[in-house]
Amino acid sequence: MTTVTSKEIAQFRSQLADNPAAMEVLDLIEDCEGDLEDAAMTLAIRVGQQPERANSEWLDALARQWRSVICEQGFRDDLLNGSVQEIMEYLVSMPTFPRVLATPVLIYVLKQGVNNFCEPLDSLQ
Repeated sequence: MTTVTSKEIAQFRSQLADNPAAMEVLDLIEDCEGDLEDAAMTLAIRVGQQPERANSEWLDALARQWRSVICEQGFRDDLLNGSVQEIMEYLVSMPTFPRVLATPVLIYVLKQGVNNFCEPLDSLQ
C-alpha cells in the first residue's frame, strides 16, 4: 500500500489548485485515508475500467505503461523538483490516457522515487 500523508496532499493541492478534477481526486485520496491504490481503483471503476489485479499491482502496471512519457527528460526534471503541473497538463491532453488517473499515477511515481521509477529506461540507453 502506498500511503499519501496529509502534508503531501496539501502540497499537491497547492500545486494543482487550478485543477478542479485533481482537487476531487485529492479529496478521494483523503477519504481513503491516504491509500493511493484504493483511491485509484475507485476512480478506475468510476470511469468504467475493470482492473483485474490487486490494487497495488494495478496502479504500478498503469504507471509503467506510461513510463516512457513520464520519464522524458523535461518531465523527469520537473518531477525531481517536485513539480507536477506540466506533466499533468500533458497527460490529460493525451486521448489514450485515463485523465482521472493522472493525479494518482504521478503521486505514485513520486512516492516510488522518480529515478527508481525511470531506472529501467536508463539502463536501455
